[in-house]
Amino acid sequence: MRELNEEGLISEFNYVALENQLKDLYDQQGKCERIKNFPYPRQFTSVNLYFTNMLCFLLPFGFLGEFSKMIEKFGEPIIWLTIPFSVLIGWVFLVLEQIGESTENPFEGNPNDVPITQITRNIEIDLREMLGETDLPPALQPVNNILM
Repeated sequence: MRELNEEGLISEFNYVALENQLKDLYDQQGKCERIKNFPYPRQFTSVNLYFTNMLCFLLPFGFLGEFSKMIEKFGEPIIWLTIPFSVLIGWVFLVLEQIGESTENPFEGNPNDVPITQITRNIEIDLREMLGETDLPPALQPVNNILM
């Protein structure tokens, strides 16, 4: 870039502006790398799992109290609905906990992660088009409906 300025291909103002843009680009790249490489604290996952399991364990007791209030209206067999309702609600919370755990590191290249490779390829294609290049890399296509 300095050569462009020394050869007079870009003005001093454009040279300074380009230097600032490159500095900002490197700053943003460093920030992105720190986000990607920052270790996710294990205690967040552990605490979530403990509370979710405790909720699933206590759910039947909560439903038992609520369904026992309906015995006069629907009869004693209504109490047995405690089991399927507890299983269903517990399953929902366990699945949500699993989803949260699988999205802890969104840049690892797993099927549920941010398709960072496709995003960067699209940026590369756009920049090359702006530079007037014609030999462009192909856009990444999903494999089994998954973009990586």
